[in-house]
Amino acid sequence: MANFLTSSIGKKFIQSVTGAFLVIFLLLHGTINFFSVIDSLNGNFGKVAEDAVRFSTGDGWFQVGCDFMSTPFIDIMVPILALGFILHIGFGIWLSIENYTKRGGIKRYEVASKAKNDSWAAKNMFILGIIVLGLLGFHLSHFWAKMQLQEFMGAEAENPYYLLMVTFKNWWMVALYIVWFIALFLHLEHGFWSMFQTIGWNNKKWLKRLKVIGIIIAAAIVLLFVCTAVNAYVEANFVTASHEWTAPLLAKF
Repeated sequence: MANFLTSSIGKKFIQSVTGAFLVIFLLLHGTINFFSVIDSLNGNFGKVAEDAVRFSTGDGWFQVGCDFMSTPFIDIMVPILALGFILHIGFGIWLSIENYTKRGGIKRYEVASKAKNDSWAAKNMFILGIIVLGLLGFHLSHFWAKMQLQEFMGAEAENPYYLLMVTFKNWWMVALYIVWFIALFLHLEHGFWSMFQTIGWNNKKWLKRLKVIGIIIAAAIVLLFVCTAVNAYVEANFVTASHEWTAPLLAKF
């Protein structure tokens, strides 16, 4: 087992398994975030029931989604997800260092090798991963620490609608967010088909299909998050911000 984990195939396999888990999480998380856009379309943005009961009929879709993210099942999954991130990042760094040294260091693209035929994303997966890691830190400090962590510590979580508006009320934050997710798109688009290639689905027929599917899934994840950010910006500056009961709260930030 130890030899497998330290082998190139073993490290790539762990990268694939943890990567697949993270893709599923991003799809789920992005969908829940997109509920805030649906709330804007149906006039329920910012709707939170006064009874403070989880899954209340008086809540908007986004609040219900946030209630789901605070259930015991998700609480159990948080440390598993954290471990997955650590393994994915750790083995990613390990593989990047190995590939860097095996391909000749800074002159690796001057020699005849497979690297010359790799896509830009394939050559820069490590850099893209670092940018995505920055997005993770942003998310943890702006949302998870003020919602799930607060509930875990027995305190009251922040209103998720306000957190969205406060975070994305400035255009430059939305622009930065979009840049981050462009990096995520490139990372996911390459990582998706590479994940299946690692486990043996690398014939020409399936590889072409997997590349298309990877683009679709990566684009869907990015659009879910970007639409959420843009919608929050519009709500904070033009729609909800004009309401008498929201303006004083947003003015504090």
